[in-house]
Amino acid sequence: MSASAQAEAAIQGRKAAMGTFERYLTLWVALCIVAGIALGAVMPGFFHALGGLEVAQVNIPVAALIWLMIVPMLLRVDFAAMGQVTRHWRGIAVTLGVNWLVKPFSMALHGWLFIGWLFRPWLPAGQIDSYIAGLILLAAAPCTAMVFVWSRLTDGEPNFTLSQVALNDAIMVVAFAPVVGLLLGLSAITVPWDTLLLSVGLYIIVPLVAAQIWRRSLLASGGEAALQRTLKSLNPVSLVALLTTLVLLFGFQGQQILAQPLVILLLAVPILIQVYANAGLAYLLNRQCGSAHSVAGPSALIGASNFFELAVAAAISLFGFESGAALATVVGVLVEVPVMLSVVHIVMRTRRWYDRGAGRAAAR
Repeated sequence: MSASAQAEAAIQGRKAAMGTFERYLTLWVALCIVAGIALGAVMPGFFHALGGLEVAQVNIPVAALIWLMIVPMLLRVDFAAMGQVTRHWRGIAVTLGVNWLVKPFSMALHGWLFIGWLFRPWLPAGQIDSYIAGLILLAAAPCTAMVFVWSRLTDGEPNFTLSQVALNDAIMVVAFAPVVGLLLGLSAITVPWDTLLLSVGLYIIVPLVAAQIWRRSLLASGGEAALQRTLKSLNPVSLVALLTTLVLLFGFQGQQILAQPLVILLLAVPILIQVYANAGLAYLLNRQCGSAHSVAGPSALIGASNFFELAVAAAISLFGFESGAALATVVGVLVEVPVMLSVVHIVMRTRRWYDRGAGRAAAR
């Protein structure tokens, strides 16, 4: 069977496996965004109480929902196959290059261009520099937890995704402060280490260990069939958790969105451009390198998404809770899920086109 025929069969198989709920995911996302904003405006006390359930700027209800989203992906991780990840070195190089050599600097450029120049007349003059700082903080923190969700939705290679996230986390420990300091012109950046370390432990180490214990138990009791049955049963749970997360995130900021919609909209513009530009760059570079689609999908999504918990915490610690920087990072949170779902859609719809080009590149 040819590569294109295999790709077509994979796409058709995935469509057949999708239920009505998954087919209309875009509609559910839109409804959840509207519901979140409305509920946040009508029930601000409830959402303030939920938003206050934090440890080191990490919201516990959202963390629990993220667990429900990422555990199915982590169940797919096979440590026995981790040694094969090195064959995906091109995808790893592309993702690291986009995350650390392109994304923070391109966001600084977009921030200065749109917020500092084009949109300046419509924004509060005293917050311009703070808005730009928030955008830079957002771009300098590559995503950790949600990458596993995006990777699963693009049929990504789970072992590649895990290794790439682990590499980004290791680099972030030493590179976040210097990169932000360089772009913001600050001599000393206060890194919220408690948020960084808690997030890595909460979103990577603990669920990974739990998932591996569960995986071994399933394989020991019922083999591969038991594992696949469990993964299939968890799929709707994961999607419901994703939609509930959307309701919470937009509910937390419902009043702000309604109070200053123009500012929210203008701040979203450079973030949207940044996401699509970096995702497209990573996707095209992987295609030119001949990487498999299961590597290019998560690579593009890792290259585009952000570690918003760290960005929000850093913005608050540096500039204050009511600052423009904090608001800019929060806009990144609001944009993240619906926009990344659109990138997932593009990646899956272009799979046959991607495989044709990647096949020619690999043959050279």
